[in-house]
Amino acid sequence: MASPEHDTDPVIDPVLEPVLDKDGVRLTVDDAIATVTLTNPAKRNAQSPALWRALTEAGRLLPGSVRVVVLRGEGKSFSAGLDRQAFTPEGFDGEPSFIDLARGSDAELDATIAEYQEAFTWWRRSDLVSIAAVQGHAIGAGFQLALACDLRVVADDVRFAMRETSLGLVPDLTGTHPLVGLVGYARALEICVTGRFVAAEESVQTGLANLAVPADQLDGAVRDLASAILAAPRDAVIETKALLQGVQGRSLEEQRAAERAAQARRLRDLAGLGD
Repeated sequence: MASPEHDTDPVIDPVLEPVLDKDGVRLTVDDAIATVTLTNPAKRNAQSPALWRALTEAGRLLPGSVRVVVLRGEGKSFSAGLDRQAFTPEGFDGEPSFIDLARGSDAELDATIAEYQEAFTWWRRSDLVSIAAVQGHAIGAGFQLALACDLRVVADDVRFAMRETSLGLVPDLTGTHPLVGLVGYARALEICVTGRFVAAEESVQTGLANLAVPADQLDGAVRDLASAILAAPRDAVIETKALLQGVQGRSLEEQRAAERAAQARRLRDLAGLGD
């Protein structure tokens, strides 16, 4: 049975023809809003290398009209993390198993993980604002996929957890940098090494999530946030996002200079004097 949010989703127009629909990922585009949906609710949107390649392809297929990308998962869970098949000796059909990866050279292993990470990096592009709509479980790779987005709106039943360390691994899908940036080093370390659940209230209190709402209001809240973002001029949003993204790598004086340069570009553009 389809989930109620899929039946009455206000973000996705059901008549839209998918731009991409493969390996558990569907991409639809409605003018300035693109929606990327994880489409395997029977397995709680568990992830695999094929799904990661599809997510990377979705990013490459976005038309230039898109300003906001919404990431969502069908069913009761956003994503329960890596498909358990990855932990079997056989792994996934046509994919290197964990044992095969471990036996490869350092360069081969590094290149394979880098390819997987591509699915988690394009969400931070300065010309887009990405919003993760997160309900139910967001575990491991699912947690990191939510962290890949700029903003997170969560249902009141959300359960974040980083379980890699308990499996003898580390979070390697780009989630460590945003997690520390959002909640601080000490809390990020504690979340990762204990593998405990982070519920909706804590996620908002710590800055992990922007907003928590009842599950049946999740799609509506994301729609409202997307509309508010689209109400601002695109170039001003792009410049502002780039300024904020660069804060951690700049001194105060460098940030002041970056602000001046960005404002100069905006003023010239508004005056019709831009390049």
